Amino acid sequence: MKLHAQALLFDNDGTLVSSLASVRRCWTRWAAEYGITAERFGRVELHGRPAVEIAADLLPADVVPEAVARIEQLEVEDVPDGGVDLLPGTRDFLDALPADRWAVVTSATRRLAEARLDAVGILPKTLVAADDITRGKPDPEPYLLGARALGVDPADCVVFEDAPAGLQAGRAAGMRTVALATTHRADELDADLVVTDLSALSALATGAGVEIAVRG
Repeated sequence: MKLHAQALLFDNDGTLVSSLASVRRCWTRWAAEYGITAERFGRVELHGRPAVEIAADLLPADVVPEAVARIEQLEVEDVPDGGVDLLPGTRDFLDALPADRWAVVTSATRRLAEARLDAVGILPKTLVAADDITRGKPDPEPYLLGARALGVDPADCVVFEDAPAGLQAGRAAGMRTVALATTHRADELDADLVVTDLSALSALATGAGVEIAVRG
């Protein structure tokens, strides 16, 4: 199977990098600090959502700004302690792409996203972060903003995601989707193409765009 696109939009955590261990450490500590029981905390979906939305699900509105600043601090401080690793295939896949044909679209804040990307040596020319949006995934706004930043029609973009909320956002934006089964089972992911990770794919940039293919 091959997909053709003018631009590629990548989620970060769980798509380009692995930060699950860091996320669990930091959010568990955060929940304890704010007196949130393990049972209540366990009912909230963490992955692929902005921290402000997660905090709003768990805390009174007047506490949310302080709580969001606290989780950002915890996660940024955790990065040097092994808080992020490149996922298989990330480096080779991104190295095959022109810098103006791809963007990172993440639910993390810009400060946190840049810390994690810098730690693994990924320097996207275009980054859309939680600071840039009013509605997070599964709303299509983040991916539509990514397409606009690259000057590409949404229909000519392919989204790479590991989370159902992100895939839903890509579909709602009118984009084709590639799911990476890094944090969810393949049967939990609804996408045009589902693969294990980026090592299963190759990218070829041409004058007509980018051709994405499943490795034989």
